[in-house]
Amino acid sequence: MPLREDRRLIEDFIPIREISVQAAREKSIRKGHISTLHLWWARRPLVAARAAVFAALVAAPETSQKRTALSKAMIDLCKWEAGEDTLKKARRQILEAQRDRLGLPSDTPLKDVPPPKVLDMFAGGGAIPLESLRLGCETYAVDLNPVAHIIQLCTLVYPQKYGKKLADEVEKWGNWVIEQVREEIGDLYPPIKVGEVAGKQSEQLSLLVSGKPKQLKLANELTSVAYLWTRTVKCPNPACGAQVPLVRQTWLCKKKDKYVALKTIPNHETKRVEFDVVESKTERGLGFDPAAGSSRGNSTCRHCGATLDVKYIKKEGVAGRINQQPMALVCTTTGEKGKTYLAGKQFDSYIPNESQLQERLSKLCEETKLTIPAEPLPEYGTLGFRVQPYGLLKWADLFTSRQLLALMTFAKWVRLAHQKMEQKGYEEELGKAITTYLGLMLNRVADRASTLCTYDPNPTASGVNHTFVRQALPMLWDFAEGCPTGITSGSASNSLPWILNVIKQEANCGEPAICKRGSSMALPIESESLDAVITDPPYFDSVPYADLSDFFYIWLKRSIGHLYPEHLSGQLTPKKNEAIMEPIRHDRDKKKAAKAYEDMMHQAFCEGSRVLKAEGMMVVVYAHKTTAGWSTLIDSLRRAGFTITEAWPLDTEMGTRLRATNSAALASSIFLVARKRKDGPVGDYATDVKPELSQIVRERVTTLMAEGVSGADLVIACIGAGLRAYTQYERVELPNGDELDANSFLSEVQKEVVEAVLTSVMQCDRRGVSLVDKPTQYYIMGRYEYGELAVEFDEANTLAKGVGVELDGVGGLTDSKLALVKKVKSTIQLNDYSDRGAFEGLGIQRTEGRQTFNVTPQGIGAAPTLIDVLHRLLWLADHKPSEIPMLLSLAQPDATQLRLVAQALAGRALTPEPGQETTTAQRTKEQAAIDTLLASWKRLVEDNLFTQSR
Repeated sequence: MPLREDRRLIEDFIPIREISVQAAREKSIRKGHISTLHLWWARRPLVAARAAVFAALVAAPETSQKRTALSKAMIDLCKWEAGEDTLKKARRQILEAQRDRLGLPSDTPLKDVPPPKVLDMFAGGGAIPLESLRLGCETYAVDLNPVAHIIQLCTLVYPQKYGKKLADEVEKWGNWVIEQVREEIGDLYPPIKVGEVAGKQSEQLSLLVSGKPKQLKLANELTSVAYLWTRTVKCPNPACGAQVPLVRQTWLCKKKDKYVALKTIPNHETKRVEFDVVESKTERGLGFDPAAGSSRGNSTCRHCGATLDVKYIKKEGVAGRINQQPMALVCTTTGEKGKTYLAGKQFDSYIPNESQLQERLSKLCEETKLTIPAEPLPEYGTLGFRVQPYGLLKWADLFTSRQLLALMTFAKWVRLAHQKMEQKGYEEELGKAITTYLGLMLNRVADRASTLCTYDPNPTASGVNHTFVRQALPMLWDFAEGCPTGITSGSASNSLPWILNVIKQEANCGEPAICKRGSSMALPIESESLDAVITDPPYFDSVPYADLSDFFYIWLKRSIGHLYPEHLSGQLTPKKNEAIMEPIRHDRDKKKAAKAYEDMMHQAFCEGSRVLKAEGMMVVVYAHKTTAGWSTLIDSLRRAGFTITEAWPLDTEMGTRLRATNSAALASSIFLVARKRKDGPVGDYATDVKPELSQIVRERVTTLMAEGVSGADLVIACIGAGLRAYTQYERVELPNGDELDANSFLSEVQKEVVEAVLTSVMQCDRRGVSLVDKPTQYYIMGRYEYGELAVEFDEANTLAKGVGVELDGVGGLTDSKLALVKKVKSTIQLNDYSDRGAFEGLGIQRTEGRQTFNVTPQGIGAAPTLIDVLHRLLWLADHKPSEIPMLLSLAQPDATQLRLVAQALAGRALTPEPGQETTTAQRTKEQAAIDTLLASWKRLVEDNLFTQSR
């Protein structure tokens, strides 16, 4: 395919390593970042979005010197701290490229050059369009979701339209709302007099301050920070009938020399469990295990020892018999540093009466004509939702009565604030903008004011966690309730400054964007009018945006719904036209759901093609790691008339992401670069596609490895780049005339990538790779992609198909107790030499009469593999080195091939974090054993093999 004259930087080169560092770093930046305005799931880092916009609009360099200069410019630009001078330079470069693209004279002043028009058709949390604005583009943002649309208005329109004066007004009215709410419901979170608590115990009160015993003065006043609750159910033992707390863990503080936790004490008179605060300088000194609570929903009665399984708890929940009990109160103390902890029995009289709360709620609803959020939760089985089997069926069920009263009171005063503005003669749109931020303030409070919030005992944490610690709503057995009228994390007073910082940060980032709420399948934009579509679409079945956002929609509807009747009048957010692979919406049929998602994405990309100019650029940010997700996206783009010209991986996650735990996670977002495909001939796979695919993959493996990209990210990025060979044709045919579908092509790409990576990792040619048996190839690739981590079976099976081996079934790599691969439920993990090497027959040959049999974990007769021989050899070197000569005599491995395998596994294939150098202490047990073996290779292997051959 000939290169286009209008080739862009993103089709040539971008400094992915440096930008990845900044993108990962940005996750820890808070002040002024749009993530602190309002939660939205899976936002891309701003610097990554900036890189995509800039590189999509600037021309590719003509010389190596210009490439070096552009690379440096991008590195400077793609930093959170990039200054105005750097941004001005980037805007100038974009306008210069636009001037050339439009064919304007080179002396045309840049102020007379119309800026490029850029669209994000799945705008979500607004990261991409915000960076488009910052770079001086005429920006369009479209999203179907009303919550996302409101966030976009507050990110892309109001700050740019009203400037920093908007922040002053939001601060003024935000504080007014907080004061009114505090006056109305401050009694729900009363200060606690130490003397009153001590009086109950008929003694001076000894409390724990920051984990240290401290005698507090009776005049001291405690301010509540977090109320800690546990859900309870009645013991199923008829002879017992006690209330069983379902609490998972009782930690209050975990810090060196400061360990504080709650000890559970059964009260046989009241048939309830009481909690006492215990502290120690060491964890062991507590005398009990604070983490020994319920596990996977199963719990134990502290009175009689009866076991309560999750089925029983669900049954009690459906019957409405799950209750809640206070465990502890975390406080601050006037005149004291640190935290003070009260056990439940010390403050239970300070908790409002339930009937009084219900009475006040009813009165509030009658006064305001608002209703508590009785809208239904999604049907059980919906992605990410796991609370319904416990009787939580309405959104209101996720809140305590006190939380509902507090949030409804905030909604009331947000509405009244808008009325006040009208009375004071505020300009209509300004008043609407100010009030909208007050609605976001309420949503920030709600995020830390549900019964799905946990308490974090670590001293560096804020205490009460968000409802959405992850992109789901799982059931919790113990929860933390903050004080929304206070001044600590989760309160309105704490939330308001975060909102103000974002307004100030974005007040001068350009002209307001054009934000439209609507479907990406019917864009309200003129045909062939845009220079670029840069978007981050929903990833197949990853995030149920609409269902999750209902949590916030119900409060926006009650606080600012009257200002946005066109967006906030529905019962819940629209679901019918949401592009997601959600079986629940298709009678639980996964195939129908996948087809619906593909059709929607195809229609959306067709719309993207319609609104793009002939030479326009499409950049799609994609991070899904399964074959199903990739093949769906590819088919959608190809059928919509796009050719994928490039693919770049950017690490957009923090260094502490899942790679540091026990499961594998893809580091990167892949930036797929596409162009509108011109009509062309049908492609022949054998003569047109395969040769180009091989060339692309080998070049990309070399380039990306030089950039420090490796492991799963390298493989996925190479697959993305290889798509150009396929998507440049509307149809690709096999030699028999059948069409090659996207799923089959991905298997072909995977094979090419595996071979290219193995030649690099093993440092040999294709022939050398072909001489290594397939199970050993899979082991090397598995270690290279996943290290020692567990990985989802589907992802691992995709790699297995690329290598040409079977994971499951008789004779598969997971078959037998000494299998190469261990399968646990839906995950697999490679077994190392210490798991397998003790098997005496591993990888050897046994002769009976004139027949030679190979002995492997799969049984007698299966072909021996180099990895079997190596694992047995490593184990013998550790435990029985004297038996090594006998092993080599029976196994008779090819010494050259065996050493290639050992060297590959000792090098990059087993590094715990791809792209990083490892110290001796960081090397895995298997790496260390291979290091020792290679150091003595001649003596232990070659000399013994030579002796045996003689």
